[in-house]
Amino acid sequence: MYLKVLRVSPGATHKEKRVGRGPSSGHGKTSTRGHKGQKARSKIPSWFEGGQMPLTRRVPKRGFNPPLKQKPLIVNVKDLLIFNPNTEVTPEILRKAKLIRKKGKIKILGEGKINFPLNVKAHFFSKEAQKKIKEAGGSVEVLKC
Repeated sequence: MYLKVLRVSPGATHKEKRVGRGPSSGHGKTSTRGHKGQKARSKIPSWFEGGQMPLTRRVPKRGFNPPLKQKPLIVNVKDLLIFNPNTEVTPEILRKAKLIRKKGKIKILGEGKINFPLNVKAHFFSKEAQKKIKEAGGSVEVLKC
């Protein structure tokens, strides 16, 4: 079979309706648009809302959202229980343990309890997380951003 042999089945397509081509075409004068009114005139944009204030302008815009700002990746203290005591926990080790998947800055939060010492290195710590890690006998080191 060749492309030049392919044809559209008879009756599968219709002739295009040519409007505004005079009275003998059957679609002359008002060109199938009815009589007068806004819709009988030139095209109306799809976003036009009949003259009322458009939705995009009605809804208030607040604040400034910096497009390149990245939120820190969150790890809770309870997630650190998978490590052995006195282990040094770094961002690379957290990725290998699949506690975080993306690259970026890491923040340790204080949800949960820890009862053995760990040496944790991250970019940010909450006060609660620092307190719980130090109470368990571990250490906290803030990495440079």
